[in-house]
Amino acid sequence: MSSFDKRGDAFENKFALDESQKFKAEARRNKLLGLWVAEQLGKSGDEAAAYAKEVVAADFEEAGDGDVVRKVLADLGAKGVAITEPQLRVKMDQLTAEAVAQVKAGT
Repeated sequence: MSSFDKRGDAFENKFALDESQKFKAEARRNKLLGLWVAEQLGKSGDEAAAYAKEVVAADFEEAGDGDVVRKVLADLGAKGVAITEPQLRVKMDQLTAEAVAQVKAGT
């Protein structure tokens, strides 16, 4: 195998690792978001964990965060919890940073 081929393989492996970490961080962020929203809805324990799983699953409906945002805003609105989309997106950004740190730390 030539050094060019080795470099190509290294780049492919790095790309695969980056994509894997990105996926894990997004799933972790959605779980953290689900737990936070569950708290806003007055849920705790198993009920909060189940809700967090619903939020994670909602992200598989379409590409991007729109599906998660719509679900969470609808659930919060149904319970009379006032939060705007910009406020929610700020919280999601905060949780993204936390999730990335957790994934990189392996926790």
